[in-house]
Amino acid sequence: MEANLAKPDPSLMVVGLNHHTTPVEVREKLAFSDGMLHHALPRLVEAPGIQEGAIISTCNRVEVVAWAHDPPQAGRHIKTFLAQEQGLPLQLFEAHLYTHTDRQAVRHVFRVASSLDSLVVGEPQILGQIKDAYTASASLGTLGTVLHRWFHKAFSVAKRVRSETAIAAKPVSVSSVAVELACRIFDQLTDKTAMVIGVGEMSQQAIRQLRARAIGTLLITNRTFQRAVELASTCAGTVVPFEQFPRQLHLADVVIGSAGGSAYHLTPDLVHEALQERKRRPMFLIDLGVPRNFDPRLNDLENVFVYDIDDLEQIVADHQGERALEARKAEAIVSQEVEAFWQWYASRDISPTIVALRQKAEAVRQREVEKTLAGLKDCSPETRRAIEGLSASLMNKLLHPPIGYLKNRTRNGNAEDGATSVTAVRQMFGLDDDQD
Repeated sequence: MEANLAKPDPSLMVVGLNHHTTPVEVREKLAFSDGMLHHALPRLVEAPGIQEGAIISTCNRVEVVAWAHDPPQAGRHIKTFLAQEQGLPLQLFEAHLYTHTDRQAVRHVFRVASSLDSLVVGEPQILGQIKDAYTASASLGTLGTVLHRWFHKAFSVAKRVRSETAIAAKPVSVSSVAVELACRIFDQLTDKTAMVIGVGEMSQQAIRQLRARAIGTLLITNRTFQRAVELASTCAGTVVPFEQFPRQLHLADVVIGSAGGSAYHLTPDLVHEALQERKRRPMFLIDLGVPRNFDPRLNDLENVFVYDIDDLEQIVADHQGERALEARKAEAIVSQEVEAFWQWYASRDISPTIVALRQKAEAVRQREVEKTLAGLKDCSPETRRAIEGLSASLMNKLLHPPIGYLKNRTRNGNAEDGATSVTAVRQMFGLDDDQD
C-alpha cells in the first residue's frame, strides 16, 4: 500500500537583497522595471511550489515575496528565477541574498513598509513603492488570500507607525536640513529665489529639496557653463554664467555653495554690496563645500544667516538621534502587529475544519437518532424530544475537546502546530474521506 505523502504546509517567504547586503553595481543589475514585471510575475508563480508571489524592486532593494511549499526548494527556484529573468550568472549575486521565512518574513515586510529598513529611516517613498508592487501583482493575478492580507496588513502597520510615532518628523540629510532651515527663516519659499553655486551631487540634492518646497525661482551657476545648462534643464532652473553671478547675487534669498576650488566664492564685501541692493532684506547662505565656499567672516554681517557643512551635520546627527528613539517605538508596534497577523495566519484553516467536524457529527447523530426512533413503537413527542436533546448534548460534549484542542494549538500563533493539529483532527475524524 502506497504511503499518502501530502505536500508540506506552505510558508511565507522573502528572498532578496538590499543596500545593507549588496553594492549598488549589483543591485542595479537585478532591478525590475514596470515593463519587466508584466512578464516576470506570471513566470514567478509558475515555479514549482510557489502559490502566490510579488516582486518589490527599488533603487535600494530587490525582493521576492512569496507563499510557497517547501521553503528550501522554493528558495532555490526563486534564485534561479532572478538569474534567468535578468540574464545574470547566479554566482554574481547569490552571496548577497537573504531568505526570511514565516514570522521573520512577516516582520521584514512590515519593517520595510514602515521605512525601518530604509537607507534613511523614516523616509516616506518606500510605502508608495510597496503599494505599486502590490498593485502590479494584484493586476496580474499572482496574489491570493494570504499575500493580499499580508500586504494590506503591512500598509496598516506603516500607517500606524506614521500616526503613533514621530519617525519622519525631523529631516536627516544635509540638504533636507538646509532647506528646512530656510523654510523656518522665510516661512515659505514659493516667492523666494535660490542661487546654487556648483552642480555636484550635494547641489543636486539641495535642488530636489528646494523643488519639493516649491521654490519660486532657481538660479544655477557653475564654472563649466555646459554642466550648469544640463542641470538647469532637469529642474526648470535659470543658468547664470559663473563670472556674472556676483552681479546677480542681490536677487538671491537663499544661496547654496557646493563648488570646488580653494578661494571663497562669497566674501563679506560681495555680500554686503548685495544686501545694500536688497534693502537689507535677509539672506540665508548654505555652505556645502569642503573646502568651504563662503568666507566665515560672513557670520559677522547683520541679516545674514550662514550654515556650513559642520553645522548642518550636527543638526542631522541630533535629528538622527531623535529618529532612533522614535524607531524603537516603531519596532514595538511592528512586533505587536506581527503577532496579530500571525494569529490570523496560524488559525486560517481552523474554521473550515470546525464546521466540517460539526457537520459530520450532526449527520451521525441524526442517523443514529432515526435508527433508535424507528425501533421504538408508539414513541411519544416527549420521548422523541428527550432522545434528541440527549444525543445533541452528548455530541457537543464529545466535540468540545477536539475543538478546544484546535483553538489552543493555534492561539499561541504557531502556524506549524496549528497546521499539524488541523491535519490530525481531519484524519482522526475522517473529514476528508469520500464516504462515512
